[in-house]
Amino acid sequence: MKVLKFGALWCPGCLVMKPMWQEIENENSWLKNEYYDWDENREIADKWKVRDTLPTFIFVDKDDKEIFRLQGERSKTELLKLIEEYKDK
Repeated sequence: MKVLKFGALWCPGCLVMKPMWQEIENENSWLKNEYYDWDENREIADKWKVRDTLPTFIFVDKDDKEIFRLQGERSKTELLKLIEEYKDK
């Protein structure tokens, strides 16, 4: 499982989520993730159908198929629960 994270510099929710994701990544070194700036990586955002509702987090399986999507600010507890639920996908 991997998490694709989409955000932007002008997005207040993205600024809130950034340090929380850093904590999660530090605590779960096995977790694969990729960050894409929505303004700078429009081609990738379009591929994943990410519109201007940011932040967007897309959980993908080993074959890069979407298994779950979140938009907006979320709690660390909720994110950790989802990571645990999908980690073997």
